[in-house]
Amino acid sequence: MKLIITLISMTIITLLFLALNFHVIEFEQEYKFLRKTKMTFEDTYVDARGLNKFNLLRKPALVEAGMQHLLNQYQK
Repeated sequence: MKLIITLISMTIITLLFLALNFHVIEFEQEYKFLRKTKMTFEDTYVDARGLNKFNLLRKPALVEAGMQHLLNQYQK
């Protein structure tokens, strides 16, 4: 029983760490990960399908993390 509680706790801690430190960006056919510049839950999941890509450049946290470079790379 202790093992199960430990495993669940470690899984939750790992997921929280990932959510605080990475943006998960969904494009039409793939997912990309960008490292956040600040530890926050803001914009953990970002939908970049269709015309939503262009609205993402209005978010300073995503621009700082390298969203412009990622969009340029994706369009090529």
